[in-house]
Amino acid sequence: MPSSPRPWVIAETNWKQVKATKYEVAVLPMGATEAHNWHLPYGTDSYQNDAMCAEAGRIAWEQGAKVGILPNIPFGVQTGQLDIPFCINMNPSTQLMVINDVIASLVGVGIPKLVVFNGHGGNDFKQMLRELQAKWPQIFLSTVFWPNVHDGSGIIDILGDHADERETALMMHLHSDLVLPKSEWGSGEANPWKLKAMREKWAWAQRAWTQATHDTGSGDPQHATAEKGKAYFEAITTKLATYFVELAAADPKALYERG
Repeated sequence: MPSSPRPWVIAETNWKQVKATKYEVAVLPMGATEAHNWHLPYGTDSYQNDAMCAEAGRIAWEQGAKVGILPNIPFGVQTGQLDIPFCINMNPSTQLMVINDVIASLVGVGIPKLVVFNGHGGNDFKQMLRELQAKWPQIFLSTVFWPNVHDGSGIIDILGDHADERETALMMHLHSDLVLPKSEWGSGEANPWKLKAMREKWAWAQRAWTQATHDTGSGDPQHATAEKGKAYFEAITTKLATYFVELAAADPKALYERG
């Protein structure tokens, strides 16, 4: 735990600090509660969200950007995992209402920008933000999915998409006490679709997770190390912070280069 409240982490800070600060960007992390292979905790997405946003917020704050990291929402879209105990589903329609209420609270006190930070592959906020941006023109809305910040190339040997080497390495760095010994890791082998269009990825359907995987993992974690996790975490948070800094300084009414 930090030795003193971090003013960029809203859950830690206080009214005295908030009243004295003109926050420019709010960040809402949206995670999930779900199985992550045999060896990672159900809260993996949320643990990663909290750490990434707090560290990127620190870097941005120290560069003068007034960023406020909101508490992580720990539930995500789990409609393909309803047969797995404690994979808690929050439907997209519910997420839309949650984000709407957060926006209403921010607009009411003049916060000009919101970033929805996504830590779960089953979430997709783009269409929601299209609807909400039209409803709330007073605030600039954007979303970031952390694997798109840095996909792990150059650090991670085998890229997967769930409880893979990337997530295993990150959790070994962030919360090694919550990761089971390597002897208990699953292979993360996924079963391919029988449908050719699905395999070629020009058609899409939700995966039935217990049919598509053997251990709920999708991606081989075998080469994960805490050292890789540290390097990957630093690469993500350093780059994410550049967005926070740039966004904080930007004029929402002048965001396009004109020739």
